[in-house]
Amino acid sequence: MRVASLTCSNTEIVCALGLSHQLVGVDDHSDHPVAALEGLTRLGPDLSIDLDRLAELKPDLTLASLTVPGHEKVVDGILQLGLDHIAPDPRCIDDIYRDIRQIASLLEVPSRGEALIGWMEKGLEPGESEIDPVPVLVEWWPKPVYVPARHSWVNQMLELAGGFNPWAESEGHSREVSPEEVTSKDPQAVVISWCGVDAHQYKPDKVITRKGWESVTAVCQGQVLGIPEAYLGRPGPRIVEGVRRLRSLIRSVSRGSA
Repeated sequence: MRVASLTCSNTEIVCALGLSHQLVGVDDHSDHPVAALEGLTRLGPDLSIDLDRLAELKPDLTLASLTVPGHEKVVDGILQLGLDHIAPDPRCIDDIYRDIRQIASLLEVPSRGEALIGWMEKGLEPGESEIDPVPVLVEWWPKPVYVPARHSWVNQMLELAGGFNPWAESEGHSREVSPEEVTSKDPQAVVISWCGVDAHQYKPDKVITRKGWESVTAVCQGQVLGIPEAYLGRPGPRIVEGVRRLRSLIRSVSRGSA
């Protein structure tokens, strides 16, 4: 089967299923696993896919997405091309499992899908904790500041790690927050996870010196650090590593405040 993947998460799911050899094209941001993606046709950024090039590949299945505003325009283009496709819109971890099952079924390897889900479930088992949940601000973008909202799997990731998202009840996948809102919610930790930015370019000083954040506990105590967006913002197998890193951060915050 010829498969085109238009987001990193779908690419990583296909590869985790052991089917990287079926990929004929991927979006520009897909970067894992490196060796499996060498030589593949690149179709552009996920929000501006080159639909003409996609059509030229004649994929049997196109894996799109609806997780970010703007993805719907790409899906509309795929519909106009008449290509067989799916466009997952996961909002929680169970949705991620659902999407893995669907992709595995469409690629005719359902047992591999169940095995992958089983591995993730084991890696995401909640640990015992005697600490109160810690408010954590996950920063998707710095200017303006965007954070996850109600329809984000990151909420469950934080809960599994011993924290919580102060904006988990806000509508949408993500939302902009003001300095006043951040000060009011007073997160004890800030996780930089800027979308589309290499983790080496995450700059905690931009958060620590941000105007209006001077009294935020995370800033005052220096609990500002980065976790690559690959582990938090991609609804696929690597959220297991994301939870592990969040858990390590939250334990550090809890020890510091004890």
